[in-house]
Amino acid sequence: MTRPPNDGNAGRIQPVDATHYDPPQAEGVLQMKYRKRTYYTDSQKALMWERWKAGWTLHQIARLFDRSHGSVRGILAQTGGIRPPERHRSRLALTLAEREEISRSLVIGHSTRAIAARIGRAPSTVSREIERNGGRAGYRANQADSGAWDRAHRPKLCKLGENRALARVVTDKLRTLWSPEQIAGWLKHTYPCDETFHVSHETIYRSLFIQARGALKKELLEHLRRTRGMRRSRHHTQKTAIHGQIVDAVSISERPASVEDRAVPGHWEGDLVCGSANSQIATLVERQTRYVMLVKLEGKDTQTVVNALIKNARKLPQELYKSLTWDRGTEMHGHKQFTMATDIQVYFCDPRSPWQRGSNENTNGLLRQYMPKGIDISGYSQAQLNAIARQLNERPRKTLGFHTPAEMFSESVASTG
Repeated sequence: MTRPPNDGNAGRIQPVDATHYDPPQAEGVLQMKYRKRTYYTDSQKALMWERWKAGWTLHQIARLFDRSHGSVRGILAQTGGIRPPERHRSRLALTLAEREEISRSLVIGHSTRAIAARIGRAPSTVSREIERNGGRAGYRANQADSGAWDRAHRPKLCKLGENRALARVVTDKLRTLWSPEQIAGWLKHTYPCDETFHVSHETIYRSLFIQARGALKKELLEHLRRTRGMRRSRHHTQKTAIHGQIVDAVSISERPASVEDRAVPGHWEGDLVCGSANSQIATLVERQTRYVMLVKLEGKDTQTVVNALIKNARKLPQELYKSLTWDRGTEMHGHKQFTMATDIQVYFCDPRSPWQRGSNENTNGLLRQYMPKGIDISGYSQAQLNAIARQLNERPRKTLGFHTPAEMFSESVASTG
């Protein structure tokens, strides 16, 4: 056997360069980057919830903390955009000071009864506290206090989780596009003496947005008027400024008092609902009865809109169509032509004041359940629009004592003879 040549270094330990060596990366290979997890303090979360309730957007809130809006959404989405109730310790629970006294007394060697007498608690309370937190040898006050706070999470089963028959009724009504408030009102009206079938609309909303409750399936969110997965503040708005000047516009401030207080029927509010591909329809809502009419439009220029509204107005007796309140949209530049053809006075809202047509704004929101934003609505025929309006008019409304607009409007028609 041939031996290796003796170079004089046999048996000698060679020095090793221990510097960390990063091999060159192959060209074109992507390096994985890890984002640092974002943490928020309790005070930051409290501020976050305050701003969310005030109507701030995720981006606006994130700028407060110089963070990404995704990290803010992660906090808010855990409870569906609904602020969790602030936690409080029970006045009967052991305090940290009492636990520290227990810990010191155990080190000294005091008995359970002696410790209980020292802090003014029952011996059984002290005994359970020691046993569940490591025993006499392993008891630590801070660990025991932290463990008690964590164990205090005892979420109660909500009413819809306990009463599955009620949950099935609520589910069926949601699938027919009823709102939670309509469902709650209808249940009280239908089952006045059976409180097991009474549930608040807030409970329904919370069961939808907070899935940890396990009462209603998340898929039912798509049947709400707003299909977003998080609840937004009522102060949030995406309404932009209304542009366009209307010549000889009659201000809403000049509208008669009988129109303002909804004392008599026949006064309507109107607006356009737009879809993709430059498509739109006109929506009309009677102020007293909340009765809805939908009008197909071939365009949104003032001549097309006014002609369609004139044709629609001639379907009703004069007693049930006396005035129309519109926003400042340029589609009503031809309001004088409409008034001359129908003898119906048109009033215009103040700039940036859509709330002055509250009934119409609310109805447009309901309509989005049937015509979601982003779809082309030009393909709907007038017959299809009438069918959608019929469904809206047959839904009970809280403001009408949970009667339907169709019922109220029929009474108005009958009263006119």
